Amino acid sequence: MFETERLLIRKFTYGDLPKLIELRADEEVIRFLGGRRLQNPEMIEKRLRYYLDCYAKFGYGMCAMHWKPTGELIGWSGLQPLEESGETEVGYGMIKEFWGRGIGYECARAWLDYAFTKTATERIVAVAAPENTGSWRIMEKCGMRYEKTAEHYGFECVFYGISRDEYLLRV
Repeated sequence: MFETERLLIRKFTYGDLPKLIELRADEEVIRFLGGRRLQNPEMIEKRLRYYLDCYAKFGYGMCAMHWKPTGELIGWSGLQPLEESGETEVGYGMIKEFWGRGIGYECARAWLDYAFTKTATERIVAVAAPENTGSWRIMEKCGMRYEKTAEHYGFECVFYGISRDEYLLRV
């Protein structure tokens, strides 16, 4: 789909399922993604099908994220409808070897730019576990504002949001 300074971002294919399961095998990586209840092979396959359906319905979805220097698949990022409200959500995650390098910000910012310059999206939201301070700091750095704390996938989450106008004033 596109690239950033350090990342190649492309649509997932069904063939990516084994690697996606591997990426979501680490307990630290999935602790803010619902743990094993939501991150087991059966649920990951169901989620991948949802990503593929999103591409067909909306022209975007969660995507494979590759590290440019090696081509290694290191995580996922993208846009998708937030299931409870239908609002467009930006999301990201990666293997822990790549934490702390600014990759979350790099991909989130790229997706916001994509949404607000290449699609008719008027607003983007993001959700995170309240204790996932790294994720909500990325949201804030992208210009998103805290809106509320509410349930998402059966877990308490903080919700952030930004409108097209707010985003375009920042760039």
